[in-house]
Amino acid sequence: MDQSARHMESAIATRASLPLARPHESVSVGLNAAILAVRDDEPVVAVVPAPRVSGDGDVALPCGPFSPRQHRTLEGGLRFWVRQQTGIELGLARQIGTLGDRDDTGEEAQLADPAVLSVCYLAPIRPAQCEDGGGAAWRSWYEYFPWEDWRRGKPRCLTDVIEPRVQAWVASASGDRDKSSDSLSQSRSRRVALALGSDGVAWDEEKVLERYELLCEAGLAGEGAEAADDGRLLRRLSHPTLGDQARVLASAIGELRRSVKCEPMIFELMPDEFTLFELQKTVEAILGPHLHKQNFRRLVEGGGLVEPTGDHRLHTGGRPARLYRFRRDVLLEPLALVVRVKADWC
Repeated sequence: MDQSARHMESAIATRASLPLARPHESVSVGLNAAILAVRDDEPVVAVVPAPRVSGDGDVALPCGPFSPRQHRTLEGGLRFWVRQQTGIELGLARQIGTLGDRDDTGEEAQLADPAVLSVCYLAPIRPAQCEDGGGAAWRSWYEYFPWEDWRRGKPRCLTDVIEPRVQAWVASASGDRDKSSDSLSQSRSRRVALALGSDGVAWDEEKVLERYELLCEAGLAGEGAEAADDGRLLRRLSHPTLGDQARVLASAIGELRRSVKCEPMIFELMPDEFTLFELQKTVEAILGPHLHKQNFRRLVEGGGLVEPTGDHRLHTGGRPARLYRFRRDVLLEPLALVVRVKADWC
C-alpha cells in the first residue's frame, strides 16, 4: 500500500471513531428573560424566587420551559412565563443567544435527564413598569457584577481584589516552565488584557460576558467562588435546571450596552417624556462612566433623536427643565441616528 493510501485509511478510521448521536436522546428548551430597567438612576433586573431545591435565598430570572403544544413561538412562551411569574407585559423582547452546557457529562446523568437548551432574551422596560409586587423583585445588576460599575471611576474591587488574583491565576499557568504551560500563560494573559483592559488595551464595557466567564474560570465568580468584591459575597442567580443564570444577565447587559451606542434602544427604558439630564443619567447607569454634560446634550439634540414637548418639569431644585420625547421618525429614516458617548474622566 502506498503512502497516500495509508494516510487516507488513517483518516477514515479517525472519522469512524467519533461518537454517533443517539436517536433517543431528548432535549428540553428553557426560556430565560433578563428584564432590565433603570429606576431612580440605578440599573435593575427583575428576579423571582428560585425553586425550593436551590440554595436558601437564591433567586432566578423569570423563566420556564417551552411547550410546543401550548406556545406558538419561543417568544410567545417567554411572554407567557413572564406574565405568570411577574405580571409584566413585555414590550420589546430580543433573543440574544442560547446556552447548552451540562454540569455533569457522565453517561448516567445524560440518560437520566434530558439536555436543556436555554434560550435567552433581553427585555428592556420603562420605569413605570418596575413596580414591587406581582412576583418580581428588583435588584441592581451591579450587585452581581460590581466590577462593571464605573460611575464613580474605576471600581475598587478591580484594583484591590480582582486584578491581583487574576494575575496570580495567569502566573500559576507557567509554574512548570514547559512549552505547554508558557502557551497557556500567554493565552490567559491575552484574555485578561482584552477582558479587563490592561497592557495598553482599553476597557470595553460591552465585554460583560467575557469578563464574567474569565472570572469564573479564575475562581472569582460563579458557583463555589470566593468573595470578589471587598470581602462581600456576590449575589447569585441560580436555577436548578437552567444553572448559573448570571451568564444570561451578563449577555443581556453586554447587548444592551452595545445597542445603546448603535441604535435608539435607550428610549425603550425611558418614560414618554423626560429631561435631557434624566436621559444622561440613564445612559450613565447602563454604560458605567460619567459623561460630559454639554457634549452629551449637543450629541442628542444635534442628532435629531429627541424633540421638545413644549412643557417643563418644575420641581427640579433649580430652573424648570425642558421636557423632551423620542422622535420616532428616526426609525423610518434610512440611517438611524444613534447616541455615541465618550466618558468624561476629568
